Amino acid sequence: MTPNTIIASAIRRERDLAGISLSALAARAGLAKSTLSQLESGKGNPNVETLWAIASALGIPFSALFENASSQSELIRADEGVILCASQSDFATVLLNKCPADRRRDLYRVLLRPGSVRQADPHPPGTIEHAFICAGRVRLGPSGAMAEIGPGDYFRYAGDVPHSYEAVGGEVLFLQVMDSPR
Repeated sequence: MTPNTIIASAIRRERDLAGISLSALAARAGLAKSTLSQLESGKGNPNVETLWAIASALGIPFSALFENASSQSELIRADEGVILCASQSDFATVLLNKCPADRRRDLYRVLLRPGSVRQADPHPPGTIEHAFICAGRVRLGPSGAMAEIGPGDYFRYAGDVPHSYEAVGGEVLFLQVMDSPR
């Protein structure tokens, strides 16, 4: 399966489980119905913001849109994985692992280009983000409580409030874990 067909299948599945129409989901997510229709048919090319909007509108973790992407044992090399890019900043993320059904934990490898800032909307209530910096320096966290951290540093913060990620100087590579309650 290609990333687009996995995403298309997941959107249809989750929309059906929620019992809402294509029009209703498009309205909740702030998308055009035609855009959502293209994504559900596997013909669209979604960016991070679009997928977050859909997941938020459905009240599901972002990783649910990649349900078929994980397996029992999987090795993802540094230059591999399904890369999702933001349209509003030079931000790219790769979902590394989807949490088992009895837990909600998502693991991401994030690449943020020099000078780039990613503004993130609040995730579902109770979401906590964990960031472990591999390379570079980044200023991240909730608005008003951001911290600048570098290689080897770890920061845990609320993800259910507006927050952002800003590359400080050069390129930044970090591991991000999102925990959300069931």
